Amino acid sequence: MTRAPDRILSGVVLMLAFCVLAPLLDVSAKLASATIPVAQIVTARFVVQGGLMLPIILAMGIALRLTPRALGLISLRALFLILSTFSFVAAISVMPVADALAIAFVEPFILLILGRILFGDEVGPRRIAASVAGFLGALLVIQPSLSAFGLVALWPLGTAFFFAFYMLSTRQVAGFMHPVAMQFHTSWTGVVMCLPVMVLAEGTGWAAFDPVMPQGVAWLWLFGVGFWAALSHMCMTYALKFAPSATLAPLHYLEIVAAVALGYWIFGDFPNALTWAGIAVITASGLYIIYRERIAARRQPVVSA
Repeated sequence: MTRAPDRILSGVVLMLAFCVLAPLLDVSAKLASATIPVAQIVTARFVVQGGLMLPIILAMGIALRLTPRALGLISLRALFLILSTFSFVAAISVMPVADALAIAFVEPFILLILGRILFGDEVGPRRIAASVAGFLGALLVIQPSLSAFGLVALWPLGTAFFFAFYMLSTRQVAGFMHPVAMQFHTSWTGVVMCLPVMVLAEGTGWAAFDPVMPQGVAWLWLFGVGFWAALSHMCMTYALKFAPSATLAPLHYLEIVAAVALGYWIFGDFPNALTWAGIAVITASGLYIIYRERIAARRQPVVSA
């Protein structure tokens, strides 16, 4: 069944909305990190996001019951999202959002290789070459960041690695669970995982984990982390419902443009020439992989029911 043009247009608009809204999550996290520990920011994301998703999922009448297998996969998905979010917030607490995001965009290349290793996905030499080029592009961004910020510049690689596993676990869950339910269950599972860490870390003096009482506008930044996460990911969820992923995937790189604009407007950060070169290489490599994925999809035989 062919998708109506208006549905595809709706999907494109929602994907563009995601690209603008997702960096607002990063901006909120960076603002919060001035006074709030990284782990507490991560926990706030899941608390707020889960609270916002609950009335939505109840209004939609989606069943909340989980089988043991579903709970296990959702828990794994939540764990990888926690680790990915922690890595990214740890990075942007020190370095510009756009730089960290550009490095994290090597995730599609990691996902490609992991898909080949874990699921036997067909990966040709051209896509492998594009992946290598993408990693080299990341090094162009990392090199000046490493000199300026130290080893914290490597945190976005952790984001990319853990987010790739997050996407693989999503691939396993998506086959039998509504995407809205998936987000809600991931949120409350994330809260269950994060809160004990906060309790155990209290009073330890560990800068990244020891929770503090937010003051003043910090409450707004913490709420913003969860709010923008919920809103942006709802946009992406419904974008994928209205339009095929092959159409939407190239638009994802516009998130870097939004991150650069917001970073310059709010923090006065602007990528240098070497960082721009790395962003260009990463983007070009990613777009080429998407192009090759489309070609590979067309070559697959159609199985009649």
